[in-house]
Amino acid sequence: MSVLVQLCFITVCLVAWVTAYEKSDIISAKIETCRGCSLNRLPEVKSFVMEDAPFYNKLDVKFINGAPPELIFQGNGDKELERVALSSLSREECNELLLNAGFSKKTKKEEF
Repeated sequence: MSVLVQLCFITVCLVAWVTAYEKSDIISAKIETCRGCSLNRLPEVKSFVMEDAPFYNKLDVKFINGAPPELIFQGNGDKELERVALSSLSREECNELLLNAGFSKKTKKEEF
């Protein structure tokens, strides 16, 4: 199978998988990542996880030894809706991903 055919197949599968739920189905999200190891090799993702993520409503960060950085969208009862690898994304793309999914940043008052 040619590379082009494989890419088309993967794209169709991803589109079908991503559209399997509605944005309104997302209740919360969490980031699972190691604190060091692979995160240290990804400065953009590390900045997002350590500096931006704490300021989003309904987003938790869970540090797991050896885990690659992933964003997990959750529905009712913490049901996993989608798992997105963050390794290839920039800091800006990580933030856009959350904002496009309907997440908002905490206001100064909510932080306290």
